[in-house]
Amino acid sequence: MNRLKIPAAPSVRRLPAYLHLVKQAQEEGYDFISGTVIAQELNLEPIQVRKDFAITGITGVPKRGFPVAPLIAAIERFLGWDAKRNAVIVGAGNLATALTGYQEFKFHGLHFLAAFDSDEAKVGGDIHGVAIYAVRDLAEVTARLDAKIAALTVPSAAAQETAAAIVGAGIRAIWNFTNVKIKVPDGVSVQREDLTSGYAMLCVMMQPHAPRVKE
Repeated sequence: MNRLKIPAAPSVRRLPAYLHLVKQAQEEGYDFISGTVIAQELNLEPIQVRKDFAITGITGVPKRGFPVAPLIAAIERFLGWDAKRNAVIVGAGNLATALTGYQEFKFHGLHFLAAFDSDEAKVGGDIHGVAIYAVRDLAEVTARLDAKIAALTVPSAAAQETAAAIVGAGIRAIWNFTNVKIKVPDGVSVQREDLTSGYAMLCVMMQPHAPRVKE
């Protein structure tokens, strides 16, 4: 996932789905939620749910389940979603438009404050209220905004060069939406999102007599 080894990566990927269900239970007035109920909702085994929750440091109460409010707090704390993180997007195209328009990010502490592009025609404009700057101003603007994360949404041919510019600007966390495996120095975290992988899984599941696949 990045150069810093993250234990239990599949468990981490499941935590947002758990959080959604637990928050839903809270809204419905529940003080406790069963790991078995969560497992059934997400097509998982109860023991897997318990193991996943264990990495957050929370434990259940016998015969009652997991306390809802502390569970929400534990998951958000583990994910770092209880703190605000300023972010920028490099590559102000269609994907950047989609990312800045997704309001759920703000509820998890992620705030896109600026976008950058090499197309001078876009500079000075905005996407969903996020100002677009020239890539040459990347270091100055990210420092002023105290940005910690950069989403990389440029064409693949420009991915490595742009990643180097991001690192040079002092950013140490890159969310890579290109199909290029970028090279970065030690100490820089990279999460690559392959948008075709989910589509591939869906297509396999649609095949006749496809085996049942758990998310």
